[in-house]
Amino acid sequence: MSEGLKIVIPMGGYGTRLRPHTWSKPKPLIYLAGKTVLDYVLDQMSTLTNPGDTEYIFIIGPQGEQIRTHMQRFHPEKKVHYAIQSEMKGQSHAIFQGQPHLQGPMLLVFSDTLTEVDLSVLDDEQSDGVIWVKPVPDPRRFGVVKADKNGRVESLIEKPSDMSNNLAVVGFYYFKNSAQLLSAIEEQMEKDITLKNEFFLADAINILLSRGLNIRAEEVNVWLDAGTPETLLETNRYLLENRHDNSADFKGCLGITVIPPVHIPSNVHLENVVIGPNVSIGDGCVLKNVIIQDSIVGENSDINHILLEKSLVGSGVKVHGQALSLNLGDESSAT
Repeated sequence: MSEGLKIVIPMGGYGTRLRPHTWSKPKPLIYLAGKTVLDYVLDQMSTLTNPGDTEYIFIIGPQGEQIRTHMQRFHPEKKVHYAIQSEMKGQSHAIFQGQPHLQGPMLLVFSDTLTEVDLSVLDDEQSDGVIWVKPVPDPRRFGVVKADKNGRVESLIEKPSDMSNNLAVVGFYYFKNSAQLLSAIEEQMEKDITLKNEFFLADAINILLSRGLNIRAEEVNVWLDAGTPETLLETNRYLLENRHDNSADFKGCLGITVIPPVHIPSNVHLENVVIGPNVSIGDGCVLKNVIIQDSIVGENSDINHILLEKSLVGSGVKVHGQALSLNLGDESSAT
């Protein structure tokens, strides 16, 4: 199945929920647990039977050049097409920008959520599509699927008013024939089916279902959000606890106390610090006389004489002499 697969990743939005960090960089390049969010998004494709036989279609916005630079530096082996979304008109509109590169089967993956999926199940997939979902206690904040007892999707509901359908959509989709989805989006846009002036993917999928397509729901156990400062810190914590802790590398170092889990690169300068738990430090940082926990610090930041907790610090930031919970974008200074 994975031969000829196209993987569409929309990332053109403004990332307003992650301001001030997204003033200077696109949301997928936010750092956590040793890598960017985009790197973790791409890691999700590792369970494809032939991941090297895929092509990526990135839907980018005004800061898209940073995405190109990152891919050329860290993922030069991947074949990537770039399509520009110049107006923010919603999910379906973003996907439609990739039309020139889309044919055959496709995965659609949103760039602000992370899941643990086994994509080898697609090798013998018989349905027309798959929507990955996770049961949640209160579905009223999410888009959900209404499915029959066999898991066949009957409809998608955006932020339901009751609790009867608790399978939340996690932002991961498969369509056997991308042309069918593009056709549904065309119909959606022609009929101007919008919510708050945006074209939502749920409406396009409901059009596909009304045409009789067989789309099934596939449950996941892990669903992580990287769309707000609070959830980014929670996701950082999960990733550190699951395979990304390197605290053992700093065991016994003079003047350095590390409380797992943490991720600290080798090219940082540390003096008289207590780091952890749940801390990610970026490349090239300098930390002196610091106690820091439950925080993320971007690359090349300078932090001195401070107690820092539950903070999200960008790249190239200078922070001296405060005891705070911070949310500082790139190149900021706080003294």
